[in-house]
Amino acid sequence: MDFTFSEDQLLFQESVRDFLVNEVTPEKIRELWQTESGRSDALWAQLAELGLTGMTVPEQYGGLGMNELDFVLLAQEAGYVALSEPLVNSVLVAAPLLIEAGNTQLADEWLAKMASGEARVIVGLEINKLVEDAHCADLLLLEKAGAVYAVNPAEASLRENKSVDPGRKLFAVEFEASTAVLLADGEQAQKLITRALNRGALGVAAQALGLAQRMIDLSVQYTSERKQFGVAIGSFQAVKHHMANIAFRLEYAKTPVYRAAYALANDLKTSSENVSHAKLVACEVADLAAKNSIQVHGAMGYTWEVDLHIFMKRAWAFNSNYGTAGFHKQRVATAIFNDGAQLGAGKTF
Repeated sequence: MDFTFSEDQLLFQESVRDFLVNEVTPEKIRELWQTESGRSDALWAQLAELGLTGMTVPEQYGGLGMNELDFVLLAQEAGYVALSEPLVNSVLVAAPLLIEAGNTQLADEWLAKMASGEARVIVGLEINKLVEDAHCADLLLLEKAGAVYAVNPAEASLRENKSVDPGRKLFAVEFEASTAVLLADGEQAQKLITRALNRGALGVAAQALGLAQRMIDLSVQYTSERKQFGVAIGSFQAVKHHMANIAFRLEYAKTPVYRAAYALANDLKTSSENVSHAKLVACEVADLAAKNSIQVHGAMGYTWEVDLHIFMKRAWAFNSNYGTAGFHKQRVATAIFNDGAQLGAGKTF
C-alpha cells in the first residue's frame, strides 16, 4: 500500500505555506496583539478566497467536501506561522460536528456561510474548560452536562481569561440550555463529543509539528549569524546536537499524526488511540524544540524582541488543549490493555 500524500495534496500544502509565510509574519502577529479582537477580518477573507474555510464542508453547500487527511498538512502549515485565526478548529472540528449533528435546518443555515467565510462557527468542549475565539463567533457549538447545544453568542455570557500565549483569546462561556438549540444528548451526544475531541486533538498535533519546525528554522538562522570566538555558534558540536535531537524526533512524530488523520478520515475503530498517540508525540517534540531553542538562543531567547517566544508560547499552550498528556496517555494505555477496544471521550486525568 502507498501511504504517501498525493501530488495534489503536496502542491496545495506548498501554495498554502507560501501564502501564510508571506501574510502571517511575526510583525503582523504583534500588530494583532494590540487590537481588541486579536483577529483580522481581512486575513479571514483571504483564507476563504483560497477555499480553506470550506475544505470539509460538503460540495452542496459550496465547500470542497474533503476530509481530515486532506487538511492535516495545511494544519501543520498553520502551526508553522502560529496562525491565530480559528481556521483549524473551524475546518476540523466545527464543520464536521455541525454535519454529524443531523440538524438539517442549522446545516442549511450555517454551512454555506462557513464555506464562504461569511460566518465563524466555534466549538467549545468541557475538556478545554475555556472556549477559544468565542468573542468572534457567529455561532457556538457547546458541550454542557453531556449534551451538545447550538448557542447564539448574543445569548451567552463571555468572560475573558488571559493565556500564556497572547495570540490566543480564551473565554469562559455560560448560557441557559433553555434558550439554546439542543443538537444531541445521551449516547448520540457522547459520539459527537468524542469525534470533536479527536479532531481537535489532531489539529493541535498537526500544528505542533509546524511549531517545532519553525523553532528549528529560527534557531538555525540565529546560530548561523551569532558569533563567538570569531565563528558562528552553529558550528559548535553542542549546538548541533540540540538541533539534531529535535529534527530526528520531529520526523518520527509526523507518521503518528498522519496515521491519526487517516484513521479519522476512514472512521477506524482505533481512531481515539491513534489521535492520542499523535498528540502526545507531537506536543512532546514541540516542547523539546522550545527547550532546546531557548538553550541555543541564550538569554536572548527569553526576550519579547526575539520571534522565538511567539512559537514557544503557542507550543506550551497546546500541551493541555483538547486533553492533557495524562488524559491521552490513559487513552493509549486503555487501548493497549483492552486489546484496542474503541474508546470514548473518557475522563480528564
